[in-house]
Amino acid sequence: MHKASVINSLGNVNENERNGTRQKVRGQGISVATTTWNERENIKELILGVNLALRGFPHETIVVDDSSSDGTIEVARCFGDVVVSKVREGQTKGLLCGMQLAKFPIIVTIDADLENDPDFILPPAEKLEEFDLVVASRTVVPRFSEKLASKTLGKMLGVSDFFSNFRAYKKETVAHFDLKGGETFGGELLVLAKKRGFRVGEVKYEAPPRRSKPRIGGKIKANLRIIVALLKCWVIYFV
Repeated sequence: MHKASVINSLGNVNENERNGTRQKVRGQGISVATTTWNERENIKELILGVNLALRGFPHETIVVDDSSSDGTIEVARCFGDVVVSKVREGQTKGLLCGMQLAKFPIIVTIDADLENDPDFILPPAEKLEEFDLVVASRTVVPRFSEKLASKTLGKMLGVSDFFSNFRAYKKETVAHFDLKGGETFGGELLVLAKKRGFRVGEVKYEAPPRRSKPRIGGKIKANLRIIVALLKCWVIYFV
């Protein structure tokens, strides 16, 4: 698995302060939630990676499967702590479902395709000392549509990677997410947090290369779907 590079994740915090923050996170515990659709080949590695990254920390892994046809849920049940299946509704509802199942006060959402490195779970979780929701933003946002979203709505919300779902949430934020936009690839969660007055921050990291055949589709299809999601988020933000 690619080793994520932490870039200014905690600013100029000195080592003692960082250690103190980490001890507070250890005292609270972390729920790590992901949603899957046909991720049989990745889910075991992801869960084992999370467990390794959070060794010594109270934590749980939550997998919400979106009616996969490849046996993802069977593999997830062998390794995950909380594993549920639901009708296929998309990533956004799957992530919210996972967060609603969390037992710890710190929740980290992570993609199941191994494009988010579990070794970077702690920096956004630690940043919850200052914020209610923290986005782990990629230093390089790959798609045109994602760049557009980040330079427009993302800029208004204070993040440079609007569609990154590698995020840390305080558990109390979850009750305020009443989804209405359908599939927005997690964008609506970020918009609702800002509209409800929660403090949104970010940390940056170097993401591994995107896989060759992403679930969202090829270049044209993916950009179109993301632009549609962005338009929905604009409407949700201003209505």
